[in-house]
Amino acid sequence: MIEKHLVLNDADPAVFYGVNNTNLQLLKALFPKLRIVARGNVIRIMGDEDETARFEQAVLKLEMYCAKYNSLKEEVIVDIVNGDEPNGEKSSDVILFGVTGRPIMPRSVNQKKLVTDYADHDMLFAIGPAGSGKTYTAIALAVRALKNKEVKRIVLCRPAVEAGEKLGFLPGDMREKIDPFLQPLYDALQDMIPTAKLKEYMDLNIIQIAPLAFMRGRTLNDAVVILDEAQNTTPQQIKMFLTRMGWNTKMIVTGDLTQIDLPPTQISGLVQALDILDGVDGLSIIRMTKKDIVRHKLVTRIVDAYDRYEQTHKSEKRISKKDNNEQSVDKN
Repeated sequence: MIEKHLVLNDADPAVFYGVNNTNLQLLKALFPKLRIVARGNVIRIMGDEDETARFEQAVLKLEMYCAKYNSLKEEVIVDIVNGDEPNGEKSSDVILFGVTGRPIMPRSVNQKKLVTDYADHDMLFAIGPAGSGKTYTAIALAVRALKNKEVKRIVLCRPAVEAGEKLGFLPGDMREKIDPFLQPLYDALQDMIPTAKLKEYMDLNIIQIAPLAFMRGRTLNDAVVILDEAQNTTPQQIKMFLTRMGWNTKMIVTGDLTQIDLPPTQISGLVQALDILDGVDGLSIIRMTKKDIVRHKLVTRIVDAYDRYEQTHKSEKRISKKDNNEQSVDKN
């Protein structure tokens, strides 16, 4: 009789053991000759050497499956223990599987272009209206790279620019003031990584979420780095960010040029960067449109309504300016 300890490094123990430990109870039933005790992410097994080796092999395969699909069903456990191949998700479009096991995949033409261009480019710009999935898809690509051990960390950042409110009037210290600006990034991560694992990643700085100002002076290697809401950067800020790129690093810049919250006199760094970097080798620019919006159907209608309003407003301004010029000429 031997005793071994197996550690679940990649899979979330709560998902692996199942609701009310149903998966663990099934494993015990399939290996009746072994004594199996689980505490946290450690499984302690005692019993026959050959049976222990078979159990260890099964657990390794189950952990890989659980880490990939973020789910573990009883039929999958039975298949793997019996040496059969489980019926996993077969779609080649799947980026990764969310915390409920839901497949996360591109849902529009330009989202798919972002996924395919990611493989061939080290820097990508995803520009488009609200709800077009640019940030969500970018974070999914980053999480997949981390899970596949292609990179060692994910760095997510946003410029802390107010949209009608002042930071100084928000309660709390600097971290508490800034967190609301970063919440959309947390929301996406919580869809893709189990809570306990996400906390571990953040405690170990494997996943870092920070304001753009904190990027100065850093060189980022072996990472996927995402700059969200880049339309609110200044030219100096976005240049600083883009030059943080190190070895084995992918950078994704996302932004919506219709929602610039900078002062009217300030040029958007994203607008300038798109002009300067257009055509640079190794860089891809994906321009998403209203057709890529995957939120509630009302979002598309709202974007359309605002576009019509802005076009009408611009036309009225041009007519008013023309009339004023003509009146000035007549007076002279």
